[in-house]
Amino acid sequence: MSEKKLRIIMALVGVILTGVCVGIFQTVLLGADPFTCFVTGIANIFNSTYSTWYVIIIGLLLVVVFILQRRYIGIATIINLFGIGFMADFTHWIMSNLIVNPSMTFRLILLIVNIIILSAAASLYFTADLGVSAYDAIALMAANDYKVAAFRVCRITTDLICVIVGWIYAADIGLGTVITAFMMGPIIQWFNENVSEPLLKSKRRTRQLR
Repeated sequence: MSEKKLRIIMALVGVILTGVCVGIFQTVLLGADPFTCFVTGIANIFNSTYSTWYVIIIGLLLVVVFILQRRYIGIATIINLFGIGFMADFTHWIMSNLIVNPSMTFRLILLIVNIIILSAAASLYFTADLGVSAYDAIALMAANDYKVAAFRVCRITTDLICVIVGWIYAADIGLGTVITAFMMGPIIQWFNENVSEPLLKSKRRTRQLR
């Protein structure tokens, strides 16, 4: 398998798993992810809908990313934009039918596993370098291009800003929101350094030996 094919597979798997994880978030009912909180909060300010402001905010962020570092926009960005919502709805439908009235213990276990999988998924499509979501690009630009701080710090900062805005304007804040805000950045960085980047490096070494 060529490195290009590996990157495409990593991007596709990452985006699909991200959609699945968003659907699981909706199932465990322990708070939305930080960016969903932010969009919901902004929608509440204008007494509008989540879907309307999701498109508006993503559109604005894409313009910012395109102007500053357009290399973060690629095929995975498009798949992310149109595919995550479908996968999330499909996963939520399946989980709701398979799991009826789950216990709090089960929901907590599912939440922790979900955050780990979501971080691994994000790491895969970040490292594939075929484009990322507009929101993910903000922390990546701050860390990689403008050297503001390590990625985990930049990601925690953007997530916390989203959670604070969501909390002020009555979004769905819960345990899952808080854990995601503080833990997802460091877990993504761990997967970058120990899984995704070594995977690509091993492919390059294999190609060089041929």
